[in-house]
Amino acid sequence: MNIGRFLLTASAALAVIATPAAAKPDYAGDVKADYDKSLGALWDHFHRNPELSFREFKTAARMAQELRAIPGMVVTEKVGQTGVVGVLKNGDGPVVLVRADMDGLPVQERSGYANASTVRQVGVDGLEMPVMHACGHDVHITSLVGTARQLARMKDRWKGTVLFIVQPAEERVGGANAMVKDGLYTRFPKPNYALAFHVAAELETGKIAASEGIQYSSADSVDIRVPGIATHGAAPHLGRDPVYIASQIVVGLQSIISREKGPLEPGVITVGAFHAGQKHNIISEHADLQVTVRANSQEVRDQLIASIERVAVGIGRAHGLPEDKLPIVKVTETTPVTVNDAALARRLNTAIGDALGKDVVVPFRQTNMGAEDFAFFVDPSFGIPGYYFGVGGTNPEWIKAAKNGGPPVAGHHSPLFKIDPEPSVRLGVEAMTAAVLDLLKPGQN
Repeated sequence: MNIGRFLLTASAALAVIATPAAAKPDYAGDVKADYDKSLGALWDHFHRNPELSFREFKTAARMAQELRAIPGMVVTEKVGQTGVVGVLKNGDGPVVLVRADMDGLPVQERSGYANASTVRQVGVDGLEMPVMHACGHDVHITSLVGTARQLARMKDRWKGTVLFIVQPAEERVGGANAMVKDGLYTRFPKPNYALAFHVAAELETGKIAASEGIQYSSADSVDIRVPGIATHGAAPHLGRDPVYIASQIVVGLQSIISREKGPLEPGVITVGAFHAGQKHNIISEHADLQVTVRANSQEVRDQLIASIERVAVGIGRAHGLPEDKLPIVKVTETTPVTVNDAALARRLNTAIGDALGKDVVVPFRQTNMGAEDFAFFVDPSFGIPGYYFGVGGTNPEWIKAAKNGGPPVAGHHSPLFKIDPEPSVRLGVEAMTAAVLDLLKPGQN
């Protein structure tokens, strides 16, 4: 997932500023001790051993092992293929879902870390690729374990049930939906609230931000197959060149953004891959485009996808492709907009500020169109309010150095991506624990 800066809406920012300053939570020392004893090594293990989407077999097994070691935890594996669900009950009360995604990316790591991944793996597409935790999911699952341990230790401070969700395939925006379809809300207690966080490369360590509305854009992966009529490269007039036609489609797609979509409506169409041909002097039989589409509303999302098909087919006709060889447009991976429940966001932004200190929660604004399949857990049809927050992952000294001409802070999905693990993991545990304690406070719901 592509992540930008995490800043909070103005009203929530004012609410947090108005909150009196607070000391570190009384469990911060326990979180630190757990990191020194166990969580640091666990993060190191996950970072060295990333796995691709729906191929997280060893990661899932290790997460199941860690959760089963927690007293009272009931663990179920293979939910939504490789997903893991841990259920921790503590009397009557609301049910809170806490989710962490676990998959890595097909990227060769060049972070400079001593524990940089050297793993290669065959993905669901049958291709062997290098694998890297280039989006910080190793932080997420490590923090999930830490949060579960803290809550199990503090059962005198909450009542209810916590579902710990170890989700596969966020990077293919398919894992959340797979778990829901596999009976997440029928086989296990249905949550009253759903929570998650993402470590953020462009936010400094020690800071948290969450929106009172849109947190992430929608994302649709679109494949376009452009047929051609093969011939010798020296005789292009005898065929139809799919490379040339596909190139025109690449350019034409941007007219949708600049001349069809409303100028005040966010939207992105990016062609991320273009594959065609095998030899210099052969006009190939087809070209393939891989496109990502982003929007902040269902209306714009529908418009962009429909327009992509119209442009692709129209350009194919304009270049003389016969009706049985027109471009084929297929949406392959999809997730809707992720929207935080406004009331829940205000409540938990305040709760985290009260527990961790008023300066921890900082303003949010959307600066790019990254996406998240957490949206499937909080689909409006379920009636489950959701809260998704960002946890700073970059050491302030790295940011300072970048501003002074040093190496830039690498973004998510970059081979240079890196975060500062200890403050990121610890803050993730502290903030998530504070949020769950607030929602499950005895007598408050």
